[in-house]
Amino acid sequence: MVRHDLLDRIRRQLDELNRSERKVADVILADPTSATSMSIATLAQLASVSEPTVNRFCRSFDAKGYPDFKIKLAQSLAGGTPYVSQAVEPGDSATEYTSKIFGATIAALDQARREVAPERIERVVDYLIQARQLHFFGLGASGAVAQDAQHKFFRFNLPVTAYVDVLMQRMVAAACHTGDVVVVLSWTGRTRDLVDIARLARENGAVVLGITAPQSPLAAECTETLEVTTPEDTDYYMPMTSRMIQLALIDVLATGVTLRRGEDFLPHLKKIKDSLQATRYPAGGRDDQP
Repeated sequence: MVRHDLLDRIRRQLDELNRSERKVADVILADPTSATSMSIATLAQLASVSEPTVNRFCRSFDAKGYPDFKIKLAQSLAGGTPYVSQAVEPGDSATEYTSKIFGATIAALDQARREVAPERIERVVDYLIQARQLHFFGLGASGAVAQDAQHKFFRFNLPVTAYVDVLMQRMVAAACHTGDVVVVLSWTGRTRDLVDIARLARENGAVVLGITAPQSPLAAECTETLEVTTPEDTDYYMPMTSRMIQLALIDVLATGVTLRRGEDFLPHLKKIKDSLQATRYPAGGRDDQP
Protein backbone atom coordinates (compact mmCIF):
# COMPACT_ATOMS: atom_id res chain seq x y z
CA MET A 1 0.00 0.00 0.00
CA VAL A 2 1.52 3.32 -1.01
CA ARG A 3 1.36 6.21 1.35
CA HIS A 4 -1.71 8.46 1.10
CA ASP A 5 -3.33 6.18 -1.50
CA LEU A 6 -6.84 6.73 -0.13
CA LEU A 7 -6.38 10.47 0.22
CA ASP A 8 -4.93 10.70 -3.29
CA ARG A 9 -7.87 8.70 -4.63
CA ILE A 10 -10.34 11.04 -2.93
CA ARG A 11 -8.57 14.05 -4.44
CA ARG A 12 -8.52 12.48 -7.91
CA GLN A 13 -12.23 11.66 -7.78
CA LEU A 14 -13.50 14.98 -6.40
CA ASP A 15 -15.00 16.00 -9.74
CA GLU A 16 -16.86 12.67 -9.98
CA LEU A 17 -18.65 13.12 -6.65
CA ASN A 18 -22.06 14.67 -6.32
CA ARG A 19 -22.49 17.89 -4.36
CA SER A 20 -23.24 16.22 -1.02
CA GLU A 21 -20.40 13.70 -1.27
CA ARG A 22 -18.04 16.51 -2.27
CA LYS A 23 -18.87 18.22 1.03
CA VAL A 24 -17.88 15.06 2.90
CA ALA A 25 -14.63 14.84 0.94
CA ASP A 26 -13.80 18.48 1.68
CA VAL A 27 -14.13 17.96 5.44
CA ILE A 28 -11.95 14.84 5.35
CA LEU A 29 -9.26 16.41 3.15
CA ALA A 30 -9.14 19.52 5.34
CA ASP A 31 -8.05 17.46 8.37
CA PRO A 32 -7.73 13.71 7.65
CA THR A 33 -6.14 12.96 11.03
CA SER A 34 -9.11 14.40 12.93
CA ALA A 35 -11.46 12.55 10.60
CA THR A 36 -10.07 9.20 11.84
CA SER A 37 -11.55 9.91 15.29
CA MET A 38 -14.82 11.58 14.30
CA SER A 39 -18.17 9.91 14.78
CA ILE A 40 -20.34 9.64 11.70
CA ALA A 41 -22.74 12.14 13.25
CA THR A 42 -19.93 14.69 13.72
CA LEU A 43 -18.67 14.30 10.16
CA ALA A 44 -22.20 14.58 8.77
CA GLN A 45 -22.81 17.74 10.79
CA LEU A 46 -19.54 19.37 9.69
CA ALA A 47 -20.31 18.56 6.06
CA SER A 48 -23.97 19.61 6.39
CA VAL A 49 -25.15 16.28 4.99
CA SER A 50 -27.05 13.25 6.28
CA GLU A 51 -25.43 10.18 7.83
CA PRO A 52 -26.61 7.96 4.93
CA THR A 53 -24.72 10.32 2.60
CA VAL A 54 -21.54 9.74 4.61
CA ASN A 55 -22.05 5.97 4.38
CA ARG A 56 -22.67 6.21 0.65
CA PHE A 57 -19.47 8.24 0.26
CA CYS A 58 -17.50 5.61 2.21
CA ARG A 59 -18.83 2.72 0.11
CA SER A 60 -17.83 4.55 -3.07
CA PHE A 61 -14.23 4.16 -1.84
CA ASP A 62 -14.53 0.39 -1.28
CA ALA A 63 -15.26 0.61 2.45
CA LYS A 64 -17.97 -1.52 4.07
CA GLY A 65 -19.16 1.50 6.01
CA TYR A 66 -17.91 4.44 8.01
CA PRO A 67 -15.93 2.47 10.66
CA ASP A 68 -14.12 0.54 7.91
CA PHE A 69 -13.45 3.78 6.04
CA LYS A 70 -11.83 5.30 9.15
CA ILE A 71 -9.49 2.33 9.44
CA LYS A 72 -8.49 2.67 5.78
CA LEU A 73 -7.97 6.38 6.32
CA ALA A 74 -5.75 5.73 9.36
CA GLN A 75 -3.75 3.20 7.34
CA SER A 76 -3.30 5.69 4.52
CA LEU A 77 -1.76 8.12 7.00
CA ALA A 78 0.83 5.50 7.98
CA GLY A 79 4.48 5.72 7.06
CA GLY A 80 5.77 8.70 9.02
CA THR A 81 8.94 9.28 11.02
CA PRO A 82 10.81 5.99 11.61
CA TYR A 83 11.09 4.80 15.23
CA VAL A 84 8.46 7.26 16.44
CA SER A 85 4.97 6.65 15.03
CA GLN A 86 3.49 5.84 11.66
CA ALA A 87 1.29 8.92 11.89
CA VAL A 88 4.03 11.47 12.62
CA GLU A 89 6.00 13.29 9.96
CA PRO A 90 9.17 15.42 10.19
CA GLY A 91 8.28 19.02 10.89
CA ASP A 92 4.97 18.31 12.63
CA SER A 93 4.07 20.89 15.26
CA ALA A 94 3.08 19.93 18.80
CA THR A 95 -0.55 20.46 17.83
CA GLU A 96 -0.20 18.19 14.80
CA TYR A 97 1.67 15.28 16.35
CA THR A 98 -0.48 15.38 19.49
CA SER A 99 -3.62 15.17 17.38
CA LYS A 100 -2.14 12.43 15.20
CA ILE A 101 -1.10 10.22 18.12
CA PHE A 102 -4.50 10.50 19.79
CA GLY A 103 -6.28 9.96 16.48
CA ALA A 104 -4.22 6.90 15.57
CA THR A 105 -4.75 5.42 19.04
CA ILE A 106 -8.50 5.94 18.96
CA ALA A 107 -8.75 4.42 15.47
CA ALA A 108 -6.63 1.41 16.46
CA LEU A 109 -8.66 0.78 19.63
CA ASP A 110 -11.88 0.97 17.64
CA GLN A 111 -10.54 -1.52 15.10
CA ALA A 112 -9.42 -3.89 17.88
CA ARG A 113 -12.82 -3.62 19.57
CA ARG A 114 -14.50 -4.81 16.38
CA GLU A 115 -11.97 -7.55 15.65
CA VAL A 116 -11.69 -9.24 19.02
CA ALA A 117 -13.92 -12.31 19.26
CA PRO A 118 -16.27 -12.35 22.31
CA GLU A 119 -16.25 -16.15 22.34
CA ARG A 120 -12.48 -16.09 22.75
CA ILE A 121 -12.80 -13.61 25.59
CA GLU A 122 -15.20 -16.04 27.27
CA ARG A 123 -12.82 -18.98 26.86
CA VAL A 124 -9.83 -17.03 28.18
CA VAL A 125 -11.87 -15.88 31.20
CA ASP A 126 -12.87 -19.54 31.76
CA TYR A 127 -9.19 -20.48 32.04
CA LEU A 128 -8.35 -17.50 34.26
CA ILE A 129 -11.17 -18.14 36.71
CA GLN A 130 -9.92 -21.72 37.22
CA ALA A 131 -6.22 -20.85 37.64
CA ARG A 132 -4.34 -22.22 40.66
CA GLN A 133 -1.73 -19.54 40.10
CA LEU A 134 -1.24 -17.01 37.33
CA HIS A 135 1.92 -15.77 35.59
CA PHE A 136 2.19 -12.90 33.09
CA PHE A 137 5.19 -12.88 30.73
CA GLY A 138 6.23 -10.00 28.48
CA LEU A 139 9.35 -8.32 27.13
CA GLY A 140 9.99 -4.69 26.23
CA ALA A 141 6.77 -2.68 25.92
CA SER A 142 4.78 -5.86 26.54
CA GLY A 143 6.69 -6.33 29.79
CA ALA A 144 5.16 -3.11 31.11
CA VAL A 145 1.72 -4.49 30.20
CA ALA A 146 2.52 -7.74 32.05
CA GLN A 147 3.29 -5.72 35.17
CA ASP A 148 0.05 -3.79 34.79
CA ALA A 149 -1.78 -7.14 34.54
CA GLN A 150 -0.24 -8.27 37.84
CA HIS A 151 -1.47 -5.00 39.34
CA LYS A 152 -5.02 -5.80 38.20
CA PHE A 153 -5.19 -9.53 38.92
CA PHE A 154 -3.63 -9.68 42.40
CA ARG A 155 -7.05 -8.59 43.68
CA PHE A 156 -8.60 -11.96 42.83
CA ASN A 157 -7.28 -13.95 45.77
CA LEU A 158 -4.84 -16.09 43.82
CA PRO A 159 -1.04 -15.96 43.48
CA VAL A 160 -0.14 -13.66 40.58
CA THR A 161 3.31 -12.79 39.27
CA ALA A 162 4.72 -10.84 36.33
CA TYR A 163 8.12 -11.59 34.81
CA VAL A 164 9.99 -9.43 32.30
CA ASP A 165 13.30 -11.31 32.45
CA VAL A 166 13.79 -14.19 29.99
CA LEU A 167 15.75 -16.40 32.41
CA MET A 168 13.13 -16.02 35.15
CA GLN A 169 10.38 -16.73 32.64
CA ARG A 170 12.14 -19.91 31.52
CA MET A 171 12.62 -21.15 35.10
CA VAL A 172 9.02 -20.41 36.04
CA ALA A 173 7.80 -22.20 32.90
CA ALA A 174 9.91 -25.25 33.82
CA ALA A 175 8.38 -25.26 37.32
CA CYS A 176 4.77 -25.06 36.10
CA HIS A 177 2.19 -27.71 36.97
CA THR A 178 -1.35 -28.56 35.94
CA GLY A 179 -3.59 -25.76 37.18
CA ASP A 180 -1.09 -23.00 36.44
CA VAL A 181 -1.99 -20.40 33.81
CA VAL A 182 0.67 -18.49 31.89
CA VAL A 183 -0.34 -15.40 29.88
CA VAL A 184 2.25 -14.42 27.26
CA LEU A 185 2.08 -10.95 25.71
CA SER A 186 3.84 -10.37 22.40
CA TRP A 187 2.50 -8.11 19.66
CA THR A 188 4.45 -9.80 16.86
CA GLY A 189 4.38 -13.32 18.31
CA ARG A 190 7.80 -13.88 16.75
CA THR A 191 10.15 -13.41 19.73
CA ARG A 192 12.05 -16.70 19.86
CA ASP A 193 12.50 -16.78 23.64
CA LEU A 194 8.80 -16.27 24.32
CA VAL A 195 7.80 -18.94 21.82
CA ASP A 196 10.21 -21.41 23.47
CA ILE A 197 8.98 -20.48 26.95
CA ALA A 198 5.32 -20.91 25.94
CA ARG A 199 6.13 -24.39 24.63
CA LEU A 200 8.03 -25.26 27.82
CA ALA A 201 5.14 -24.13 30.04
CA ARG A 202 2.64 -26.26 28.10
CA GLU A 203 4.93 -29.29 28.23
CA ASN A 204 4.87 -28.97 32.01
CA GLY A 205 1.09 -28.91 32.22
CA ALA A 206 0.28 -25.20 32.25
CA VAL A 207 -2.48 -23.55 30.26
CA VAL A 208 -0.80 -20.94 28.02
CA LEU A 209 -2.84 -17.94 26.91
CA GLY A 210 -1.47 -15.56 24.30
CA ILE A 211 -2.28 -11.94 23.52
CA THR A 212 -0.51 -11.83 20.20
CA ALA A 213 -0.66 -11.71 16.42
CA PRO A 214 -2.81 -14.22 14.54
CA GLN A 215 -1.07 -17.17 12.89
CA SER A 216 2.20 -16.30 14.64
CA PRO A 217 4.71 -18.83 16.03
CA LEU A 218 3.60 -17.88 19.55
CA ALA A 219 -0.08 -18.35 18.73
CA ALA A 220 0.72 -21.89 17.55
CA GLU A 221 2.10 -22.74 21.01
CA CYS A 222 -0.83 -21.35 23.01
CA THR A 223 -3.84 -23.13 24.45
CA GLU A 224 -5.99 -20.11 23.53
CA THR A 225 -5.26 -16.67 22.12
CA LEU A 226 -6.71 -13.20 21.81
CA GLU A 227 -5.67 -12.05 18.36
CA VAL A 228 -5.92 -8.49 17.03
CA THR A 229 -4.12 -6.61 14.28
CA THR A 230 -3.42 -2.93 13.63
CA PRO A 231 -1.39 -1.04 11.00
CA GLU A 232 1.40 -0.45 13.56
CA ASP A 233 4.66 -2.17 12.63
CA THR A 234 6.53 -2.70 15.91
CA ASP A 235 9.61 -3.95 14.03
CA TYR A 236 10.13 -0.40 12.81
CA TYR A 237 8.14 2.04 14.93
CA MET A 238 7.97 2.68 18.66
CA PRO A 239 5.16 0.56 20.17
CA MET A 240 2.29 2.94 20.85
CA THR A 241 -1.16 1.85 19.74
CA SER A 242 -0.26 -1.82 20.20
CA ARG A 243 0.54 -1.23 23.87
CA MET A 244 -2.77 0.56 24.39
CA ILE A 245 -4.67 -2.36 22.85
CA GLN A 246 -2.88 -4.85 25.11
CA LEU A 247 -3.74 -2.74 28.18
CA ALA A 248 -7.38 -2.54 27.10
CA LEU A 249 -7.55 -6.32 26.66
CA ILE A 250 -6.11 -6.84 30.15
CA ASP A 251 -8.86 -4.58 31.51
CA VAL A 252 -11.47 -6.58 29.57
CA LEU A 253 -10.19 -9.85 31.06
CA ALA A 254 -10.02 -8.44 34.61
CA THR A 255 -13.59 -7.22 34.24
CA GLY A 256 -14.67 -10.64 32.98
CA VAL A 257 -13.11 -12.35 36.01
CA THR A 258 -14.74 -9.84 38.38
CA LEU A 259 -18.18 -10.46 36.88
CA ARG A 260 -17.69 -14.24 37.07
CA ARG A 261 -16.85 -13.96 40.76
CA GLY A 262 -20.24 -12.36 41.36
CA GLU A 263 -21.53 -9.81 43.84
CA ASP A 264 -20.25 -11.79 46.83
CA PHE A 265 -16.73 -10.88 45.70
CA LEU A 266 -17.32 -7.13 45.69
CA PRO A 267 -16.72 -6.61 49.46
CA HIS A 268 -13.22 -8.03 48.97
CA LEU A 269 -12.48 -5.51 46.21
CA LYS A 270 -13.91 -2.72 48.35
CA LYS A 271 -11.67 -3.73 51.27
CA ILE A 272 -8.59 -3.38 49.05
CA LYS A 273 -9.73 0.01 47.82
CA ASP A 274 -10.59 1.23 51.32
CA SER A 275 -7.13 0.25 52.57
CA LEU A 276 -5.72 3.23 50.66
CA GLN A 277 -7.89 5.90 52.22
CA ALA A 278 -5.53 6.53 55.13
CA THR A 279 -2.63 7.14 52.70
CA ARG A 280 -4.25 10.16 51.08
CA TYR A 281 -4.71 13.77 52.09
CA PRO A 282 -8.37 14.81 52.07
CA ALA A 283 -9.23 16.54 48.83
CA GLY A 284 -12.29 17.53 46.89
CA GLY A 285 -10.60 16.70 43.60
CA ARG A 286 -10.02 13.47 41.77
CA ASP A 287 -8.50 10.53 43.64
CA ASP A 288 -5.38 8.91 42.20
CA GLN A 289 -6.42 5.46 41.06
CA PRO A 290 -4.33 2.58 42.43
